[in-house]
Amino acid sequence: MSLLFIISLLIQAGFIIHVIKTGRNQLWIWVLIIPGLAFAGILAYIVVEILPELLRSRTARRTAQGLRKAMDPGADLRRYENETRVAGNVSSRQRYAEELARHGRYDEAIGQYREALTGLYEHDPNLMLGLAQAQFGKGDAAGARGTLDELIRLNPDFRSPVGHLLYARALEAEGNVPKALEEYRVLATSYPGAEAAVRYAQLLQSQGERAEAQKVARELLEQARIAPGHYRRAQRTWLEAAQRLLQG
Repeated sequence: MSLLFIISLLIQAGFIIHVIKTGRNQLWIWVLIIPGLAFAGILAYIVVEILPELLRSRTARRTAQGLRKAMDPGADLRRYENETRVAGNVSSRQRYAEELARHGRYDEAIGQYREALTGLYEHDPNLMLGLAQAQFGKGDAAGARGTLDELIRLNPDFRSPVGHLLYARALEAEGNVPKALEEYRVLATSYPGAEAAVRYAQLLQSQGERAEAQKVARELLEQARIAPGHYRRAQRTWLEAAQRLLQG
């Protein structure tokens, strides 16, 4: 065996030992020993598991989380499920419900939210908003809108741009276009992002109000031109949709 091959085996063994000693996910062992992919496995392990500890930076953590989720997309779901089973408190149940919804398991998410909405948390606005989001994700626009109506009735001082946008979308999905347009009109200039304005313009266009739709899209794009670069990057998908409205 060549010296280089022996060194590579020692490096692999060292990382495998690190996985075991530090209690990392055992899947890493298989990643590190796959023939022909040892270098890629070692590089991924360094980026996901070691660099965040060394750098402790937000960017490194986001990168690591993204790679970790790509390798094991169900890891957070399993962790939150276990936490809920063991602790059974509202915060753990809420995290589990949110993760269930992210995985498209809306019925289970709704069940978790309803279990959390008891006792002192019976009218908790954040839990009610989460429930409405899960209902809308399931396709129950009327249920989502009803939950949001109750949320506001029971928590009149609660304010949430996300909840307000969800309410407008629920009205649109129910076919209540006039009321949806009213809500979108308010959101178009107050929502912290481009989505509300674009959805408003899209609904206007679908109702034959092309000139007004293009006006909303044009104003949004003009504001985006003077906005910070990070805003344009974060809102790129919606800004591109606004641009298409002008070209259509």
